[in-house]
Amino acid sequence: MKLSSARILAALAAALLAFFAAPGAALAQATGKQGVVIQVSDGDPKTWNQALNVIRNIQAEYGKDKVDIELVVFGNGSGLLKFDSPLANRVDDALGDGTQVLMCENTMRGQKLTRADMHPKIGYVRAGVVEIIEKQKQGWAVVRP
Repeated sequence: MKLSSARILAALAAALLAFFAAPGAALAQATGKQGVVIQVSDGDPKTWNQALNVIRNIQAEYGKDKVDIELVVFGNGSGLLKFDSPLANRVDDALGDGTQVLMCENTMRGQKLTRADMHPKIGYVRAGVVEIIEKQKQGWAVVRP
């Protein structure tokens, strides 16, 4: 039996889709939750506001109990999580709504920041970009506003 090239391409496309969709589907099936990482590595407060808006919108759409969200901050985005950030109250709101807010310790070392310089309620990861890569490997969606 001879297969047409269109059928072969369709079968290949379906296989690739299933392969790449499987980790996210497995995560949602195992936990009942969608995982989303929001990356902030931009020094612009407009971007910070947008990232916090995205978090609120995702929680409103999925329901807070149906989504796990991590806000991972590194590089030029560090100002968002400093103790004197103009958006500290919005960071508090995100934390209160169940978002994990994580700061990159590599960035902190490079910028000579200490935990005393940062928002008192956030968490830390050794390398923000590695955190994002690992979450993506586990099927989490990655969003960079």
